[in-house]
Amino acid sequence: MPVAAAVDAVGAGAPAGVVLHAGGQPHVLLCALAAALAWPAVRAVRRRYAPAALGESRGGLQVLGDWLVLLGVLAVVRTAFGEITEPSIALAGLAWAPLLTALCRRATYHHLIAARREAHAVRRALVIGEPAAADHVVGHLASRTEHGYVVVGVVPVGSAKLECGAPVTERLAVLDPAGPQDDATAVLRAAREHDAELVLVAPGPRLSAERLRRLSWCLHDAGLPVALLPGLIDVQVNRVGLDAPAGLLVLHIAPPVRHGVQVGLKSALDRTGAALGLLLLAPVFCVVALAIRLTSPGPAFHRQVRCGRHRTRFTMWKFRTMVADAESRKPELEQTGANEHDGLMFKMRRDPRVTAIGRLLRRCSLDELPQLVNVLRGEMSLVGPRPPLPEEVDRYDEVALRRLAVKPGITGLWQVSGRSDLSWDETLALDLRYVDNWSLAGDLEVMTRTVRAVVDGRGAY
Repeated sequence: MPVAAAVDAVGAGAPAGVVLHAGGQPHVLLCALAAALAWPAVRAVRRRYAPAALGESRGGLQVLGDWLVLLGVLAVVRTAFGEITEPSIALAGLAWAPLLTALCRRATYHHLIAARREAHAVRRALVIGEPAAADHVVGHLASRTEHGYVVVGVVPVGSAKLECGAPVTERLAVLDPAGPQDDATAVLRAAREHDAELVLVAPGPRLSAERLRRLSWCLHDAGLPVALLPGLIDVQVNRVGLDAPAGLLVLHIAPPVRHGVQVGLKSALDRTGAALGLLLLAPVFCVVALAIRLTSPGPAFHRQVRCGRHRTRFTMWKFRTMVADAESRKPELEQTGANEHDGLMFKMRRDPRVTAIGRLLRRCSLDELPQLVNVLRGEMSLVGPRPPLPEEVDRYDEVALRRLAVKPGITGLWQVSGRSDLSWDETLALDLRYVDNWSLAGDLEVMTRTVRAVVDGRGAY
């Protein structure tokens, strides 16, 4: 039994046995054993221990779904055997199973990511495609370390030069080969040379459907797996569906969620969370406001016009972290080339306009707390892209404008990925990834990771 399955079994059986014993329920050992066996069995049937799934996701909705299935299975067993265990006590005993499993999944995920940073727990991939497409694939995979592939070589189509620097030991002809084995012979030689475990194919005009079909036959007969790269980026798996009309493989890409139940729940959670936050943090607001007023002249709060969803302007609230005339001094700093950001935003590590108390507030992200008022008013969300200034939006191209397809947020992927240390291109890529793939589970994960980012403090200036 895998370690994860053993942890699941202990997580379901031990707490159930303890709670049932404390509640004076009959057949404690048998019930605990049934829970210990049923929980990993349910997860195994739902392929949670498969190599492609184990440790790949930190989401908790899958665990919750498995737990609901477990309750259904045990309810059937309870009825079949005439068990008289009190349902509420049994439910309390089983409640620890998803929690311990979720913690195990998170630990496994972090272990897997750490291993991949050292090029462990990855599959050695050989890329096939036209040089431009191969360069794009190799560069994109090399830019991130959380995935399970490492490119060990490239088999380009044609004689054009590669820019990515990956090893090239074989090339495919531009035209379709005369013999069906010619392409496969070259690819298999390269795979043996680089000890590749998988072939990644980047389709193009010179790799026709029939040519790919014959190549895949030969590679599969030789025991070498083949994967096709459709050319899409930053599309989560849960948005992709497969179909094969008339034998043609079709990828269906679900549109981003913009309406429906999830959007309604997000709005309700935003406003509820903002209201509770304002209520619970009222003493913190008073202390911070008093500290600002006592340490520098000017108001405690800073109001600034920002752009929200669909370029709608609103007044965003923050605790003041700069001197009172900071806005009037910004053009002077811009003229002297003080901006350390490579994009449309103005950022300085040692901005002379920031006060002493302001640096502390930024370090702890306390200056963002008044934006809970904007969330309560429906102008912002708890999670989303950062709200830009109108003058920044005026310089946006059509790609950057897609950031404004959703409500801006107090925190987001930028916050948990480096904040001000990120380049404009990196910030934009993270925002677009969120805009196209957001979900309630993803928002909860971002908020959890925000706590760590705030404690860490990197990129906060």
